[in-house]
Amino acid sequence: MSIASEQEVPSVRLLLHLSVPAIIVGVISAAGLFLVDEAAHLVEEFLWVLLPGLLHVSPDSGWWIFAVLGFTGFAIGLVVTFAKGHGGRDSATVELIAPPMQLSAVPGLVVVTALGLGAGVSLGPESAIIAINTAVLVALVNRFWPRMGAELVVMLSVAGTIGALFGTPVAAVLVLTGVVAAAKSGGVLWDRLFLPLLSASTASMAMVFLGGQLLRAPMVPPVDSPLLAMLPAAVLVACLAGLVGLSGSALFQPLHGAFRRLKRPLLYTTLGGLVLGVLGALGGPLTLFKGSTQMVELVGRAGEFTAWQLAYIVATKLAALLVAGTAGFRGGRIFPAVFIGVAVGLMCHAVIPQVPLGLAIACGALGAVLAVCRDGWIALFIAVVVAGDIKLLPLLCFVVLPVWLLVARAPEMIVHVPEKPDSGGRHAL
Repeated sequence: MSIASEQEVPSVRLLLHLSVPAIIVGVISAAGLFLVDEAAHLVEEFLWVLLPGLLHVSPDSGWWIFAVLGFTGFAIGLVVTFAKGHGGRDSATVELIAPPMQLSAVPGLVVVTALGLGAGVSLGPESAIIAINTAVLVALVNRFWPRMGAELVVMLSVAGTIGALFGTPVAAVLVLTGVVAAAKSGGVLWDRLFLPLLSASTASMAMVFLGGQLLRAPMVPPVDSPLLAMLPAAVLVACLAGLVGLSGSALFQPLHGAFRRLKRPLLYTTLGGLVLGVLGALGGPLTLFKGSTQMVELVGRAGEFTAWQLAYIVATKLAALLVAGTAGFRGGRIFPAVFIGVAVGLMCHAVIPQVPLGLAIACGALGAVLAVCRDGWIALFIAVVVAGDIKLLPLLCFVVLPVWLLVARAPEMIVHVPEKPDSGGRHAL
């Protein structure tokens, strides 16, 4: 019987025994994220620094952005069409926590993920990296610790990867608390979270040791205004960002279906790359990539943009996220959603300067992330990280409630398809 079986409550001795593989899972999760991120940096340096320098062109020019993204769509289409495993599952159809894919699909998914991240495709690394780490770790742990079972290994690898992505195990525990609470299993909650937290903590420390950094926080002054007086404005900003996210969610499935009418991945990823190239040329470098570094730059230059210019950036980035997410590219939607939410917050701050900058971007990030991922814990966590001000937490805990009522029953930014049986014999979670 595996530790993941429905009614088994892990003993202290068993938890200590499985701590060793949990630590190993955390280290490997961080290493996997770091290696893919470094590969993406190499692609980025080649496409946006070395190659333009050799050709004596400006990497910020519209035609270069168009050419890079168009070529990237074609290259990813080739991998998705011809590589074994077809570059993993379609990211538009995958939740953060999904059944492990075949190990043979990992190389193709690594290639398309590094290409997309490095070329400036508007998707984050989270879902692709989780899929890569999960496939590798399920194969590895099942070989040496078969008693753990696939379900527990998936949870540990998800925890480790999220811990590495955000640089803290808190994010992983917040995400997995809902999963554990929803599971039909006995035992104390922290018995169930012990090993995932150990994996996430190890991965976070390993990522710090490796020097990786995925989610960056902009420098904003602390909020000194009375928080109670700011409550209506905070709810307004968060709900507006939530509506922006919901507009994307409403278009997500129809756009996915429109691209799939082309039937061949090479055709719809190439078309998607060309559309992304046009959007990137129109929106400029700030609207490219996953959005973490660009978010910091946008906040730092907030005074340079009018509300209309920020609205244009929001619309361009949202369109880029929708195209990238539905045209066969691989990656997650959380990081671009953070950028969009922060831009909405900056837009509201430009219209109503009385709303503190830190509060505006925190509420914007909260609303957009909640609309896109439907996880209140991760939305709250990211909002506090973006603002860098723990004093906002009580206010944000209230603000998340009306936003949840707004988004809870609305369409999600995911395409639900029937799960196909895994030819490798792995069962769904």
